[in-house]
Amino acid sequence: MTAHLIPQEPDFASDAERDVWDALAEQLPPEATMICGQRITANRHEVEIDVLVLWPGVGTIVVEVKGGVVEVRDGEWYQSRRQLKKSPVEQVRLAKHELNTFLKGRLSYGIGKLTHVVALPYTRLDPKWAVPDAPRHLVADSTDLPHLAGFLRRGVEQEAHAAGQVLTPAQRDGVVKALRATHLAVLNHQDLAARIADKGNELTREQERVLSLLRFQHRAQLVGGAGSGKTHLALMKARELTRQGKRVALVCYSRGLARHFQLLVGTWPEEERPLFVGLFHDLPVSLNAEPYSPEMGPEATYYDEFLPRRLRELAQDLPEEHRFEGIVVDEAQDFANAWWEGLMPLLVGGADGTLFAFADSHQEVFDRGGRAPIDLSPFPLDENLRNSATIAACFAPLAPLEQRPRLDPGVPIVWVPVAVGESVIGAADDAVESVLSDDAWSPGQVALLSTGHRHQVQIETVETVGHEGYWDEFFAANDVFYGHVLGFKGLERDVVVLALDGPAEDERAVQKLYVGLSRAKALLVVVGEPEVLRRIGGDEVFKRVTLSVS
Repeated sequence: MTAHLIPQEPDFASDAERDVWDALAEQLPPEATMICGQRITANRHEVEIDVLVLWPGVGTIVVEVKGGVVEVRDGEWYQSRRQLKKSPVEQVRLAKHELNTFLKGRLSYGIGKLTHVVALPYTRLDPKWAVPDAPRHLVADSTDLPHLAGFLRRGVEQEAHAAGQVLTPAQRDGVVKALRATHLAVLNHQDLAARIADKGNELTREQERVLSLLRFQHRAQLVGGAGSGKTHLALMKARELTRQGKRVALVCYSRGLARHFQLLVGTWPEEERPLFVGLFHDLPVSLNAEPYSPEMGPEATYYDEFLPRRLRELAQDLPEEHRFEGIVVDEAQDFANAWWEGLMPLLVGGADGTLFAFADSHQEVFDRGGRAPIDLSPFPLDENLRNSATIAACFAPLAPLEQRPRLDPGVPIVWVPVAVGESVIGAADDAVESVLSDDAWSPGQVALLSTGHRHQVQIETVETVGHEGYWDEFFAANDVFYGHVLGFKGLERDVVVLALDGPAEDERAVQKLYVGLSRAKALLVVVGEPEVLRRIGGDEVFKRVTLSVS
């Protein structure tokens, strides 16, 4: 008997984890799956599960491993005579809670029975063991190691709150897919954080200088075109304010951008993480605003009008110590006036409180017409730090400010004309295959973005793993990503295949084109009918996009 192991050869944090892993790997049946070091980032928490066991027919078990000699004295836990800040029971319970919350938001079905176990492979517990919140059937010691799989099974069976359906093989596979996407997303953001922290990163140093110019300002609006570094500056400002000891909220409108914030903030020391990181609409929900129901009318009205109004009402009743001392808003052009009116009561000092807004009026694709309540003149960001000079030049006529590209020209833009009546999405799919036939690009570097209908792969992915799982798959960068330009603001990919499948008559067509053209860092492939591109972007954009085939 050997369980399915992920990964096959883990990088263990300790010998104790290795011994527990080896014992379970040998004892569990082939249908069981074991995951080592599974990371989950949600809200302000980042947890790592030492060993996760997914056992069809039995349940899901979260295992926390502690090496050395572990003992409990006067209610305090000690490991090799060193007092632990947090007991292994607290750790494993938090991990189990975050796992359950995480999967509920990503899977439409249950995950079967769920419990936790603390494994102490080098400790022999007193036969009279009686520790509150740590019953003996959930704490395995060295004497349990030879039959640890059986110990886990009995632990699931004895836990009353683990009642429910047993885990099925199909559920196991769904859980594994969701978890591995998130794990890769966390690792990729740890790499990103390391690159940002690199003192030799010239562009990061220059962005830090921008913030230093505003260090005496407690209220400012920074405006710039696509690729000017607004999102990175918003993150840096939120972190800077938090380091000053302020209670800070970092908010945006887009799900994908919010998830990017959460993953990157999760790599920071806990004391540097803003109090709230995420979607604007999650703020009133966090204050117990009523969830949506069909009786409330259209869902769009619930998000655009009801939640902002409830946020304003709920915030007015909050004591000052529960309000934010600083708010940072990214993609502020997406915020309606009613949203700002909801935010301001949450801010200590109200109209005079610390508020930073980052915006690009030419990415205003939702036509809400809001204006940040900041009276000072906007601070311009006029350099492009994302795109190759060639890509930056192609959308320059659409940008709100003249930009100075900082990167090299790179490769030419690829224009794929589509005849009237033919499928733009079909041609875009072919373009993706063509890109991947070149060994220079891996699937995880490529995104196909549409301006009209959502790609069928996007629809099926959201239906299968939910919005959270969908975005974790994007950040995992393990496969081609299929998305829509409306949800991709603030994000980027090395290669973007842009499908112009929306009509030229769309009142937001110009903004969609601008967003779509500006998402690629290195290679941009534009697919569509020539007349549609010309009517939306004008003669100058048309010439710059189609230059390679003229």
